[in-house]
Amino acid sequence: MNFNEYQKKSRKTAVYPKSKYCEGIFYPTLGLVGESGEVAEKVKKALRDDGGIITKEKKEELKKELGDVLWYVSQIAADLKISLDDIAVTNLEKLSSRFKRGQIRGSGDNR
Repeated sequence: MNFNEYQKKSRKTAVYPKSKYCEGIFYPTLGLVGESGEVAEKVKKALRDDGGIITKEKKEELKKELGDVLWYVSQIAADLKISLDDIAVTNLEKLSSRFKRGQIRGSGDNR
């Protein structure tokens, strides 16, 4: 499966609450923040409870949470009419340019 296939298939499961506050990207953006927090929480607990070792069980939990992150990214992109393939290509071009210019480290969007 490629990104665009995933985006098309996942879109069929995108059901947002009916509310004047949930138009467009707002609902999936809040979902993305929540799911990203769940990824961070599982990693934190691996550090706290397992000495930083990602156990087989924790890896499976992280896989599911990362899938949720991907789902929300996919829906935000679809709402903006941007393909996941386009996002992936654009991201790799940006990172490649930074790497070639020795700017892979540091901060700022336009380095």
